[in-house]
Amino acid sequence: MPQETPKPSDPRIDLARQRTGMASFRTRLALDRTTLAWIRTALGMAGFGFGMVGFFRSLHASSPNAESARLHQGAIQIGTALLVLGIIATLLAGVSHWFMLRKLRRGDTPVLTQWPLSITVAMLLAVIGLAGVWAVFRR
Repeated sequence: MPQETPKPSDPRIDLARQRTGMASFRTRLALDRTTLAWIRTALGMAGFGFGMVGFFRSLHASSPNAESARLHQGAIQIGTALLVLGIIATLLAGVSHWFMLRKLRRGDTPVLTQWPLSITVAMLLAVIGLAGVWAVFRR
């Protein structure tokens, strides 16, 4: 059965345009939600880093000895690493958001890279965690 070609006055053409516009709008909103989630994640990492430094600082202040000083120094290093990772994740999320919006405006289909931001941050967090464990058990 031959397929009919729609005429320019066909209401299905307008409906298809509206659906395409709404799909693009939903994609942009999803992109905004993803970027905001990365900002929340980065703030959580930075906040955890500050909290860890504050906890070990108060531990060292309440019982100043060599062990608490070593733990406090380790907490400063790990807390700084988490803060830096949070800043980097925020910057990368912003850059990724900007590039994806450019692709959407051009009409290109956005694709995930081989190393998406989530995998990259997860690997860096694993490295920071392993460094922290190694620092705690090293004497």
